[in-house]
Amino acid sequence: MNRPYEPWDPRKYIEYRLFWPYSSGIPGQWMVHQIDTVHWFTGLPRPRSVVVNGGLYLWKDGRKNFDTLTAVFDYGPLRDESKGFQVVYSSRQTNSAGGVKELYFSNGGMLNLQTNRITPEGGLTQKMAEVMGMKGNRLLEMDIAEAGGVETAANTGTDNATFAHMRNWMECVRSRKKPNADIRAGYNHSVALCMTIAAMHTGKRVTFDDKNQEVVIR
Repeated sequence: MNRPYEPWDPRKYIEYRLFWPYSSGIPGQWMVHQIDTVHWFTGLPRPRSVVVNGGLYLWKDGRKNFDTLTAVFDYGPLRDESKGFQVVYSSRQTNSAGGVKELYFSNGGMLNLQTNRITPEGGLTQKMAEVMGMKGNRLLEMDIAEAGGVETAANTGTDNATFAHMRNWMECVRSRKKPNADIRAGYNHSVALCMTIAAMHTGKRVTFDDKNQEVVIR
């Protein structure tokens, strides 16, 4: 397509995700799916900015894409920087301990999408709140199913979540209704991905120009 010509390399054909410019690696294979959940939960279209650090720390086997990466996103209302929060995405191919986790923190506690539990862990205790003239804020502990349920995994098999996802899309093709994950969701996570790739390759803080639909490198 629009990539420079290279002689045939079967490894790049089979393992293209390891090689730029055919893939960005970790961001394009995994991060892009998890960042979707952030947009879904918050209603925000994209990060305000992103910085990335990482490198090839273990796998010196000719690959070009990072085996370890941490991206830090600034999220919040696009026109009000007095409000916001930080999202940290980290992935390593040097050790598998810990598995896949998605944890959402507030000053009231934590939403854990690995255990599917809402807990008061880390929330503002009454003792600490009183020092600041505030009231304590501790979430009630419960299963996510009690709060309505959620499924965020990027499944690719024939599990119930994937089946429901495809059924929703097919039903919307017939009815012309808006699907649960519409084209705007795809655009938004693509913007987050493009920002991450630019930050990864430049080492700079990256923002986005919505009017011109361009990544801006600071």
